[in-house]
Order: sequence, then C-alpha cells, then structure tokens
Amino acid sequence: MRSDHSQAPAAFANDIEAFIAFASLERGLSSNTTAAYRRDLDQAAAFLAKAGVVDWRGVTPASASAWVHSLDRGTYKSASLARKLSALRMLARFLVREKIRDDDFTALITGPKLSRKIPSTLSTEEVSRLIAAPSGGDPRSLRDRALLELFYSSGLRVSELAGLMLQQVDLENGFIRVFGKGSKERIVPVGGKALEALVTYLTAGRPRLVKAKTGSQFFLNPSGTALSRVALWMIVKKNAERAGISKNVKPHGLRHSFATHLLSGGADLRAIQEMLGHASISTTQIYTAVEPQRLIDQHAKFHPRNRQK
Repeated sequence: MRSDHSQAPAAFANDIEAFIAFASLERGLSSNTTAAYRRDLDQAAAFLAKAGVVDWRGVTPASASAWVHSLDRGTYKSASLARKLSALRMLARFLVREKIRDDDFTALITGPKLSRKIPSTLSTEEVSRLIAAPSGGDPRSLRDRALLELFYSSGLRVSELAGLMLQQVDLENGFIRVFGKGSKERIVPVGGKALEALVTYLTAGRPRLVKAKTGSQFFLNPSGTALSRVALWMIVKKNAERAGISKNVKPHGLRHSFATHLLSGGADLRAIQEMLGHASISTTQIYTAVEPQRLIDQHAKFHPRNRQK
C-alpha cells in the first residue's frame, strides 16, 4: 500500500523545510518537483522514525537503504523510484553542505535502472518540408529558415541555439563554438545549406531586426533582443503546422533527428557524441535503437505474412 503522503515527524520536518527552500530558491527547482520531493522525504522520514531513527542525524546507510528497498516495485514506476532516491540523495548532500552531518548516508545506495524511451524524430522528407515552410523574404522568415537549418545541421540544444552569439559563429570555416552544459566548449560543424541560410539572414534579415539596445545575440525577435526558448518553440511548432506535419514536433525533436540521420547515414557514434556534447557515450547510444526500430516497424507494416489475418 502506498504511503506517499505520510507526515514527517517533527524532528525530521525542519530539515526537510530548509532543504525544500534551498531547492526552490537556490537550485531553482519547479514547484511541482519540490512538492514531489517533499512527499518523498515525508514518506522516508515516517519510515525511518518507525524504525527507531530519531532524526536525519541518526540515519545510517543501512536505514536509508532499508527505506529504498521497502518501496514496492510493483506499486511504483521506475521513474518514481528514481525520483524518491534522488530526493533523498539531494537532502543528504544538503545536510553535509549545512554541516548538519559529516557524511552522505546515500553514497552507497543504488537505484532502479530506468528504461529509456526512443527519441521521437522526423523523417528527412519531413525535415525538408519544415525548413522550407518559412519561404518569405521578410526578416522573420529569413531568421526562421536560418534557425531551422542551423538546428538540424548542428544538433544544438534549445538553450544553446537561443543563447547563440555572433562571435560563436565562424562562417568562413563552417563551424560554431558552443558552450554547453557545465560551460564545456565544443566545436560543431555547420553544413553548406545552413551556412547559406545564415549568411542570408545576417545580410538581409538581422540588420532589419536590430534596435538601439541590441547586443551580439545571433537570433533576434522584433524588439531587437534575443529569442527566448518559448519563442523558439513557437517557431518550430508554427512552421511544422505550415509544413503539414501531423506529428507533435518539438524543438528537441530536431536535435534527435540530427543524431538519428547522421547515424543511419554511417556516422561514427563517438563523433555524434562530440557534436551533441554528451558527457557519456551511453547517452548517445539511445540513437542506436532508432534505426533498428524503424526497420522493425517497416517489416511489421509491409511483410505479406504480417498483413495476413
């Protein structure tokens, strides 16, 4: 039976409140995430108190592990179990940070393995239609076409694309210098079609969007400031509708399409890892499942024995 909503005993509650405030104000976690973490930690505290633990200072690796292993694997999805362990880990590190404890009692605990979903991608034909959708010669159309071309050509993250600066783009040598997660720098090649679209935007589009307060942001909105991530999302969505694409197209889908199409074309997985800015090759390996899945789907759809009732 679920006990997500167990109330934390008073001896545990103050530290939970302090941690939630830290997670919200300093870590910037959303209200939904902190609410879930609060429920998880209340649940853990109730279990620990019942096991005779007085407060967070008295938690041992064994007692923390006992709570994790008490959670019914049939009741909770692996993602929920992973979140509960994440909440406990973050709390333990917070307690060490605040000098409430000397050690991290979760250091040796292992969590459930998460099954990873195959990313949603577009076909090459759908990508072509999407990029061709902003066909006008006005500044916004030139910007949107350049943005979509670059998105698909480089596989940048949404935040990297929205925050792109003029000095990061080397048109002459055909690459972008990107500062990704953890401010790690990487060099990402830009294809010929994307370079053409970028040059057209820079010469005929961007100058008409520049205002007195404009800085060196690459992609500008009509007020002369950088595009927000929400605006970027709307550009992708709007042009997907114009292109008649029935799929729910999200910006990250272009990044997935970039990686999938490179891999199916024979690109080396390590090279794709570098271009995407993945710290681990295991993150990039999710794309190796996409091409076989496409073949399985095609077999299921077209093989005559599969079509017989």
